[in-house]
Amino acid sequence: MTTSRSTSPRGASTAGRARGSAREPRPAYECDACGHQPPKWVGRCPECDEWGSVVECTVTGPLVSGRVVSSRMPAEPARPIATISAAPARARATGVSELDRVLGGGLVPGAVVLLAGEPGVGKSTLLLDVAEQWAANAGSPSLVVSGEESVSQVRLRAERMGTLHDQLYLAAESDLSAVLGHLDAVKPGLLVLDSVQTISTTGTEGVPGGVTQVRAVTAALVAVAKERGIATVLVGHVTKDGQVAGPRVLEHLVDVVLHFEGDKHSSLRMVRGVKNRFGAADEVGCFEMHEGGISSLADPSGLFLTRYSEPVPGTCVTVAMEGRRALVTEVQALIGATVAGSPRRTVSGLDGARLAMVLAVLQRRTERLTLHDREVFAATVGGIRVVEPAADLAVALAVASGGLNLAIAPHLVAIGEVGLTGEVRRVGAVPRRLAEAARLGFRLALVPPGCGPGSSGTAPENMRVIEVTDVRAALQAAARASAE
Repeated sequence: MTTSRSTSPRGASTAGRARGSAREPRPAYECDACGHQPPKWVGRCPECDEWGSVVECTVTGPLVSGRVVSSRMPAEPARPIATISAAPARARATGVSELDRVLGGGLVPGAVVLLAGEPGVGKSTLLLDVAEQWAANAGSPSLVVSGEESVSQVRLRAERMGTLHDQLYLAAESDLSAVLGHLDAVKPGLLVLDSVQTISTTGTEGVPGGVTQVRAVTAALVAVAKERGIATVLVGHVTKDGQVAGPRVLEHLVDVVLHFEGDKHSSLRMVRGVKNRFGAADEVGCFEMHEGGISSLADPSGLFLTRYSEPVPGTCVTVAMEGRRALVTEVQALIGATVAGSPRRTVSGLDGARLAMVLAVLQRRTERLTLHDREVFAATVGGIRVVEPAADLAVALAVASGGLNLAIAPHLVAIGEVGLTGEVRRVGAVPRRLAEAARLGFRLALVPPGCGPGSSGTAPENMRVIEVTDVRAALQAAARASAE
């Protein structure tokens, strides 16, 4: 006699019962006096010490960490989107035009902005100017809380910059409770916290600047900013790789993330948008550092060009895109002496890997140019960093110009990506690049096929646009332009 066995997998009935019980009402217990929900029935509530107040109630709902989550009445009911006013979320201009450009018009009340950058790049200087402009024009006080400097040190900087105002308040604090106390006393419309890594709270474990502390402080400040409608700017530190220091959740908590970039040896500074819930996230603002502080640069293209009395070999001009802004930039190349072994390839402001690729293409696709045993130095002018492929053609022409000792016409710009077979590939925003070059007086442009007037619209006035298919055609066009 054989005994039949079930072929169902072991534990299937248990899982089925578990699924069935998850849908059934489950008993729960709640105190009538204080609302506390103990895991089981007790005669005395452990929260309010009331006897006989714990009663059984049946609750249906999802389980989270083994406990029932029941629904409750929301503080504000959902409404049709057309009936909701957008006025509280309108941006207010800060008075610093380039920062407003990156923010999408200005600071939104209740928004939290994270500004990160290397030490000494000018974050505190910029935000002190923003706080003074806000205090003077917004009709509400601004509060600057410094966790790294004393109020006297900030006062000296403000005096040097000429940013003193009666509605600009300063405080030096490193405790979150004291910061909240200043908010209650001043009631500012703008809060600048320099920096979030220096603030700590006693209710959270960890050292100031640690992951736990930074997360807790940021979450508390975001909640206060949303509740009171305070525009808040948090200064953040960066790691050696240029990333925002602290937990990754820090960038998710805030509304806007900005990176402050710049070389300490150059006066140029750039604020680049990385995340923006209120506008475009690809905008770039340009600033200039000087002895009196920092100022906006509405037209920075002149910083990246060199005016020569006569054409000089080894230079070529291109138009780089920083966000949606076109910047006319000069690329320089110097071909050194012949050396044995591996010659140096030195770059400044350019991508070294793309330079090596362009040199290999020139060596392979041109007959008169020999580069495999010669040192090559390439750089940009003015401290700008250009890493986009659209500068490949200008780099190739600058290197060829230096290697052949042929000066390129000063009124020529070159735009295009160079492929490994020597072809010139299309790039984006060509009409905008050409318009900016024509505004600065350039009369001839070399562009990839399909980017000329017949494809991308009409060419700018007083500018001739030539489509080049490969590097060899570009060199021939540049040579003809130089001879004219």
